[in-house]
Amino acid sequence: MKLSELISEVNVKEKYNYSDADITGISYNSKTTKKGDIFVCLRGEHVDGHNFAESAVQAGAVAIMCETSLEIDVPQIIVASTEQSIAPLADKFYNSPSKDINLIGVTGTNGKTTVTHLTQRIIEANNNKCALIGTLGYKLSSDGEYKEAKHTTPQAPELQRTLTLIKDEAKIKYVSMEVSSHALVQNRVGGCQYNCGVFTNLTQDHLDYHITMDRYFDAKALLFKRLKANDIAVINKDDKWADKFISVLADGVKLFTYGIKTDADIKAENIHFSPKGASFDCITPNGKYSINLSMNGMFSVYNVLAALTVAYAYGFDIEKSIKALEPLKGVAGRFEIVVHHPLVIVDYAHTPDGLENVLKAAREITPKDSKLICVFGCGGDRDATKRPKMGAIAEELSDRVIVTSDNPRSEDPQQIITDILAGFKSVNDVIVEADRGKAIEYIKEIADENDVVVIAGKGHEDYQILNDKTIHFDDREEAKKVFSVVGV
Repeated sequence: MKLSELISEVNVKEKYNYSDADITGISYNSKTTKKGDIFVCLRGEHVDGHNFAESAVQAGAVAIMCETSLEIDVPQIIVASTEQSIAPLADKFYNSPSKDINLIGVTGTNGKTTVTHLTQRIIEANNNKCALIGTLGYKLSSDGEYKEAKHTTPQAPELQRTLTLIKDEAKIKYVSMEVSSHALVQNRVGGCQYNCGVFTNLTQDHLDYHITMDRYFDAKALLFKRLKANDIAVINKDDKWADKFISVLADGVKLFTYGIKTDADIKAENIHFSPKGASFDCITPNGKYSINLSMNGMFSVYNVLAALTVAYAYGFDIEKSIKALEPLKGVAGRFEIVVHHPLVIVDYAHTPDGLENVLKAAREITPKDSKLICVFGCGGDRDATKRPKMGAIAEELSDRVIVTSDNPRSEDPQQIITDILAGFKSVNDVIVEADRGKAIEYIKEIADENDVVVIAGKGHEDYQILNDKTIHFDDREEAKKVFSVVGV
């Protein structure tokens, strides 16, 4: 593609050393730059791509997109923000693949991964191919293998390339996609034409990045502001931010709501929990349906309602959709049972709301005379204000608490633990063990056969990020090892 065509949708401030070069790729990492690429100088938290432009040219880059002119003898496209400009560049290069796809974007603090997976299952049950993009990577079918992803939402060139593969090579017309607040603010999804946006919930997370809840909302709302007339918005009406999300919708966007406590389009009533799963009546404009899930917890009910509302909005068969969801055990690392005696549950919950939800769900299936034990920590170099809040929640909802580490990164694990303990009314009965492996081993000393244990924070992750290295660590493996479980 000619450079002039490639930048036709980009707001260009200035051209320097300009010539109409032939562009055969887009890169933003000089180590992976190939001959014929345009190199985009992204400014990251720790690294500035402008400092690597010369290396990129030596690797074969024939043009540069930057925020200031550089002393390098190749065409330079100067823009106000490379972060905001890389998406329209990538969308143009890959010929706007999303315009020919039913692209369903799911955003919210919790539930994104599960809702995207449930939605994929529903669409397939209604005789359509559906790909998935999210935290665990991307895959072309529910039974397919994940391809690795570095972020919940990939950077624009990878995202547009993936959408092109889905559309052109796999001939898939539906994509169920997680959309993170970071990706929206950083415009990684710029150019993506969503025809359905799903809102799960908004609770405290990522305030180290967004600073305030209002700015966090503004980030999430960007997805819904992009919807046009005849597109679909699916909103959790029970969430206190629901009305604000509804208020940003353009005229003609088709609104569908779900909930339990409010008068929503799709509702759950008569909800019951047991160790086998959740059951409830789903009330829709087309009638009432009985649902018996193999998943558990109130959050699972909400996630299923979200996916079923998508099904209803697209006009899919609700009975087929329900049958597709009932046998599912859930997503890896989301309320995943890894040991049965005691019942050990591994969950990704790493926010105050997430921890509260998973502990309430675990309490529902804890026998009357047994204990609920919580093992958790908080990540380093992230929003510190949620640490005491999570400590208070763990103390209130659990019978015993083990406070440990969870990706301390560059912070002192003991300081993170001190921040967590500040939320406890009393620390006399709290077990503190900074070594996460030893903390999980300690479960065996305090848990009886019929107790329920929640190991929260990491879920599907199989690593720990320490100050100077990343090591292999999987809560599920560690728990099975402690209790000598070969498989469950």
